[in-house]
Amino acid sequence: MLSRRGTTVVGPSIRIQGAVTSAEEILIEGELTGTLELDQRLTIAAKGKVEANIKAKEVIVAGSVKGNIDAVDRITLRVGANLVGDVKTAGIVIEDGAYFKGGIDITRPATGQPK
Repeated sequence: MLSRRGTTVVGPSIRIQGAVTSAEEILIEGELTGTLELDQRLTIAAKGKVEANIKAKEVIVAGSVKGNIDAVDRITLRVGANLVGDVKTAGIVIEDGAYFKGGIDITRPATGQPK
């Protein structure tokens, strides 16, 4: 793994199995199987493959994800993304050309809840 400007990069030849936790941003260009929990943004590159339940502040998917995603702020599915699993988030963007199969639970931001 390589770190660029506070971002940990899981390179295209890396395969990780197990539980991953991080306080910094992660970019996955390789493969990850297990669970993934981080306090920042997770980006899955076009050739990245993840089979995991994910918890993060923000998730951007350009590659393939099989598993549930819980994102505090937003989930973005880019053109060519493939997501099979349920999502829970305050906001979601699904670009034309992205594939999504699962349920969506839209949550309210913690600061914007009515009294």
